[in-house]
Formats: sequence, structure tokens, C-alpha cells
Amino acid sequence: MSAYTSPITSYAPLAAAPRRSIVRGEVLMPADPGWDSARRAWNLTADQRPAAVVRPIDAADVASAVRWAREAGLRVAAQGTGHGACPLGSLEDTVLLKTDCLREIRIDVDARTARVGAGVRWGEVARAAGAHGLAGLAGSSATVGVVGYTLGGGLGWLGRKHGLACNSVMAIELVTADGEALRVDHRHDPALFWALRGGGGNFGVVTAMEFALYPVAEVFAGSVFWPAEEAAAVLEHYRAWTAGLPDEMTSVVRLLQLPPIPTLPEPLRGRQLVSVEACWSGDLAEGARLLAPLRTLGTPVVDTFGPLPASRLDLVHGDPVDPVPGRGHHLLLSDVTPETVAALLAAAGPAARTSLVSVELRHLGGALRRALPSHGAVAALDASFVMFAVGAVMEPRLRPVIEGDLDRVGAALAPWATGATYLNFAERGGRVSRAFTPAAYDRLRQVKRQYDPANVLQANHEIAPGE
Repeated sequence: MSAYTSPITSYAPLAAAPRRSIVRGEVLMPADPGWDSARRAWNLTADQRPAAVVRPIDAADVASAVRWAREAGLRVAAQGTGHGACPLGSLEDTVLLKTDCLREIRIDVDARTARVGAGVRWGEVARAAGAHGLAGLAGSSATVGVVGYTLGGGLGWLGRKHGLACNSVMAIELVTADGEALRVDHRHDPALFWALRGGGGNFGVVTAMEFALYPVAEVFAGSVFWPAEEAAAVLEHYRAWTAGLPDEMTSVVRLLQLPPIPTLPEPLRGRQLVSVEACWSGDLAEGARLLAPLRTLGTPVVDTFGPLPASRLDLVHGDPVDPVPGRGHHLLLSDVTPETVAALLAAAGPAARTSLVSVELRHLGGALRRALPSHGAVAALDASFVMFAVGAVMEPRLRPVIEGDLDRVGAALAPWATGATYLNFAERGGRVSRAFTPAAYDRLRQVKRQYDPANVLQANHEIAPGE
């Protein structure tokens, strides 16, 4: 039996219901053809085994599915792509709502806004908005779902200039735990609107989202790669370079161990490397000037920097375009010092013999660190950098090796960790309260109690109802 073949069992109250009386979309049970494909998450290490999978075609379908699950005594988990599915937990008593059929995109050029369905991915929004010289606050991957990414915060290439994506949201359409359809914003159900912006999928099944777009048609962006032997010099130079940068510059430094696969350019294939990726969203000549000290450092293997349509920023980080089995770990860091660099190199540098594909430091600050009264539950990230490390679990025997190497990197950087967490990078689960200020977490629990006191909705990172 493969890792993704489910035993054929059915939850009796579900099996007894005529499927067309539930939704107009698709309802799949474990014995049905296509079951293993339907239940699969984008991250293939998440072996999802729900009681049923429902693929609604519109908001009315979502409401019907939620009511149906409640009547059967089951919970509901909504999922667009499943990039962050690993912390979701057991779905044995849960109906998995796959929202990939909700694919509407509307761009209001005059208002500089986008309204998208819950199944839309960032690459689709980037192309639609980019046709009008506009950009949303997308992350590094074109295949990530807009809604899940945004509900968890949303950390992207324009972040230091415009902040977290959740705080550019203008309205959210959702179905509550009792099957009621709502549209919430700053004036309508403001407490719920606040909670949804950073609080994840705990408060409703989002069917559509409206958010601000920004007049960014072209950026100066790309990557420069060096042999891994130059990692110490590159990391130290990068650390100093980030001090005092304008908010228009968002960047990442990475220790890479790339696989020998044909989709990679030949100079990078199967090599250990260190790279710096950056996006400058201001005047292009100024961006080139600011990046010049990095691009002339050492002996670059590949340099891709240059003018780039903002709609193609997904090319910079090189995220996989197809589902992969990955395990990751992250820390928010108060600072990166020369001692931090030394600790990182000892744990994941070229001499460390690590199994990890990538260990990166993303520069935060700027608008990402500025909390405003209008912001949501995650108003800002109070850290200077975030470390994210990932390994590819191509065979089951590799998982404990990768987990051990993730632990090793985390322990090495622990002296600089803030103790907080960022939900979209929290692939190992952990205490959800660490993603929020104490006051915000207490408020989130009260909102959960008001809108889902029976805890019907199951999120990747669960917030229990308050007392």
C-alpha cells in the first residue's frame, strides 16, 4: 500500500445521505474512485484521511456542506491547496472542504482592488493585476492559495514596503460554523474581520476575499549565487548590507544544497551554494546601485538581477511548481550578529553535511514591523529576521534525518530567537498563542467563542474558544 492509499471506510451518517442533496459540487467518500487524489495536500508529507471530501462550486455549496457536516456530528476543515497542511492534525471526524473550484477573479483598476474566490492562487492574481500595472502582496510561490496565505499573515516580496498581506484585506466573505453566509469588513462584524486577518481558518470558511493592490508594474529583482565555500563572506556581507536599507528593498540569504535535477540551470544543478535574492520596488536605477556591492562580491556563479515585471516575482525564489514532500522549521530572530552567522554556518554550512535543501534568513523590518490600529490579529512581526529551513522527504527513511537537522539549526539559532512564531511557517505546529500578543490571543479566543463555540471549524493552527 502506498503512503497515499487510504483504507476503505465510511462514516455511516455521511454514507446514508444522497450526495446531490448536499451540494451541487463533488462529494467523495473513501471507497470512491479518485479518493486519494481528492484528499491529497500540496505538501505530500501530510497524509490526510478525512471522513469525506467536498468540493463546493460556490458559497451556497459551502454553507450546505457545513450544515451537513454539523448534522452528522463532524467538524469542517477548509483547504485551498494544502501547502501548510502538516499541522492540521487528524481528520478522522472531519469533512475536508476543498475550495479549489471557487476561482473567480475581479480586478477593479480604478479602485486598485482585487476580489478573488477561495480557490485562486497567487500566480493567477499576479498575472491579472499585472496586466494593469498593479500588484498584490504575494509570497514567493505562484502556486500558494491567496486565502490560506493571507489568513495566516502573508509575508512577501513587497512586505517591507507595504506590510503583511492580511493587513491589506478590505473585506472577507465567509460561511460561519452554523452555515450562515457573511461579508465582513471594518464596519460589519469588525471583531470577526479583525480575527480573520492573521488568525487563520478558525472563524469561518472563507469563500472570497477583497484586498488592496499597489501600483508596482516593474521591480529590480533576482538572485546571485556563489559557491558554498564563500558562504561565510557572503553571509557577513549580507548581514551588514541589510542595516539601514530603505523599505523598498526586501531580501533573503540562503544556504542551498540543490538536487541534480534537469529543471535546474546547469551551473546550479547538484551543487552546494549560497545565494542572495532581493526585490527593489522603487526607482530601478537606485535598486541597481544598492545591490551592486553584493553582485560584485566574491566569484558569482549565476547573477539574474535586472528589471522584472512584478507579476513574475515568483521566479526569484525558485519554489517548486508541483507538489512535494517537505518538512520545515522556522524561528523569528531578534537580530543577526557575526555570532549568529557563525552558529548558522556550523549547523548548516558547507562543512555541516546537512540533509536540508535550503536554510534561509529573510530580512524583516520596515512596514512588516509597524503595527497600526487598523491592522488585524497579526498587526506586525516584531523581529529583524526569520529563519526558515526545509528538507525534501523523498523517501520515508529520510524523515528522521531531516527532522534532526532541522532541530540542529533551531538549536544553533535559539539564542537569537524571539520566542514568537509566524503561522505560515509553523509547519511543526506548537503553541498557537506564540503567534500573537497575549492581548490579541485572548481576544481571538473570545471571537472564536462568539462565532464557533462548539469548535466545529478545524484549522491548521487551532484556537480554542474562550471561557
